[in-house]
Amino acid sequence: MKKKNITGGILAGGQATRMGGADKGLQILHGQPLYLHIAQKLAPQVNSLLISANRNLEQYRQSPYPVITDEIEGFSGPLAGMLTLLKQASTPWVAFVPCDVPYFPLNLVETLYEQKGASLAVYVDDGEREHPTLALLHRSIIPMLEAYLAQGDRKLMLFMKQINAHPVLFADQASAFINLNTLDDIEKANKLQK
Repeated sequence: MKKKNITGGILAGGQATRMGGADKGLQILHGQPLYLHIAQKLAPQVNSLLISANRNLEQYRQSPYPVITDEIEGFSGPLAGMLTLLKQASTPWVAFVPCDVPYFPLNLVETLYEQKGASLAVYVDDGEREHPTLALLHRSIIPMLEAYLAQGDRKLMLFMKQINAHPVLFADQASAFINLNTLDDIEKANKLQK
């Protein structure tokens, strides 16, 4: 894998409605914000790292990584963050991880890259369900994504199908892709060993 070809993108720009509006990426897990758990695991897998965030920017900017806000106003979902990071990246590929999946595999980016084949986009399938926010996208899809969002579409999986993205199977690793979606999820995770 050519790490220099790949930028890491952390998606922390959502409204976190299931978390009562609390900023998901800033929730504390084992003494530090969730987004930093993601950054520490993702950074060694990529050339450089960008964070997509739309609130509490001062807190996100305490990390050493650039923080980018969505170009599209009004919390347009993960695709808006993906578009913004694709445009900012200086590499051909961007690997995306949402801020609420702290247990993702240490070989996530390598596996996606090695199994992309001729595809311009691949995403995780854990054998039980698909995780399109854990994805590797080529910057050449930017015009297609801009057109899709301009039509008012927001559904990530629908866009993945439109660009012929294919799933990469991480069999028997469903626990690696657990989302910490609620404050209760975070509380339970804090009670577990690191």
